[in-house]
Amino acid sequence: MEDNISVIGIGKLGLCFSLTLENAGYDVLGIDVCQEYVDEVNNKTLLSCEPDVEKRLKRAVNFRASTRLSDGLDHSDILFVIVATPSYESGRYDHRQVEILCDELLPLPKPKVKKHLVICCTVMPGYTDTIAEKMKDHNYTVSYNPEFIAQGTIMRDQLNPDMVLIGEGSKEAGDIIEKIYKNHTNNDPAICRMKPIEAEITKISLNCFCTTKIAFANMIGDIVRNSGGDPAVVLDAIGSDTRVNHKYLKYGFGYGGPCFPRDNRALSIYAGDIECPAEISKATDVSNSLHLEEQVKHFCENNTEGAAVTITSVTYKPGTTILEESQQLLYAIKLAEKGFKVTIKDNETVIHMLSEKYGSMFDYEKE
Repeated sequence: MEDNISVIGIGKLGLCFSLTLENAGYDVLGIDVCQEYVDEVNNKTLLSCEPDVEKRLKRAVNFRASTRLSDGLDHSDILFVIVATPSYESGRYDHRQVEILCDELLPLPKPKVKKHLVICCTVMPGYTDTIAEKMKDHNYTVSYNPEFIAQGTIMRDQLNPDMVLIGEGSKEAGDIIEKIYKNHTNNDPAICRMKPIEAEITKISLNCFCTTKIAFANMIGDIVRNSGGDPAVVLDAIGSDTRVNHKYLKYGFGYGGPCFPRDNRALSIYAGDIECPAEISKATDVSNSLHLEEQVKHFCENNTEGAAVTITSVTYKPGTTILEESQQLLYAIKLAEKGFKVTIKDNETVIHMLSEKYGSMFDYEKE
């Protein structure tokens, strides 16, 4: 069963991961609760806005899907878990889908050979060890192996990671996970093996560092612009120092989307849980909000009341349809609320979502 892999949860991320594994020579079984979705996968009729998914699915020979969790256990000794862990209003991650999975595994016959669960979704630090304790008497190890991807480039990111982060539940599990990544990635990423708690903190800390750098760049950019200078010139010079570099050091809209904001909050919450303050994370969120206010103020000061403005793409990132915590959308809303005539130029899917929620607040133009 060495070349067999089961992936539990074949939504956007899980499906992409399954297809990249299959392309690398593995026999992959995807598990999902929705029969209609599974049928579309197996019939190769699934439509996806993510690049290359439809093409790879159509040519996949050794990938299929099932709704039966027992099929996943029969197929492979390693099971990657890629289910949704959205955030509560409090900022903590919602682990219920992982809990449901474990509750469904426990009544099944105890595996005769060791099974390795690999949690790939973002969780609060300490959670993997909690699940490991729950599963250990049933012949399971539990590891943590989060992905670092961006919407719109998921497959490319999965195949070319800067590093592979493995919070191993056992050395055996770590060895298996490492071998899989060495076989299926196109580059030669750093393999970072550690305890699950260390990997969980690493995952959200990396995103928090990115948010801090984005917020810093925008803060400096605001200062430069209000001083009559060009933010790009200053930030380019700062980024030329190898201690800093240019990545995430651009002046523009603040951070948003489904990962950066929530990971920033989660780190702050976890730090509070262990009585270790994380004030930088809090300050970064404040700075991100202040930058948006500064952008709105600058526009109002340099345009006549009621002026028309066209904003191209209000998703959190160009090339996606995701509006979650988009600073571009918040900017458009604030300008409209101040009486400016705002036209949003975007793709048909985004325009439909906006018109459903905001109606006549905006005018719309298809790209």
